[in-house]
Amino acid sequence: MKTNEVIQWLGALGIIGGHLLNSMGPEYYPWNIVSFFAGTCMFMWWCIRVGNKPQLAVNVVAFLLGMIGLIRAFG
Repeated sequence: MKTNEVIQWLGALGIIGGHLLNSMGPEYYPWNIVSFFAGTCMFMWWCIRVGNKPQLAVNVVAFLLGMIGLIRAFG
């Protein structure tokens, strides 16, 4: 498997994990945010590698919101 595919799959697993934790209830907070953030970082890395600028814009916003969430969760 090529490196870019591995990075994309890691991103997908992070985002899926975040949604799974959200569906399981509030007791999994803040781990849902951690999972979403990890997935976002992988997708952002992939976007930089392949030069996908529209998706990079989405991931930069998601990254910043994830940082806010992590700061609020962990102080």
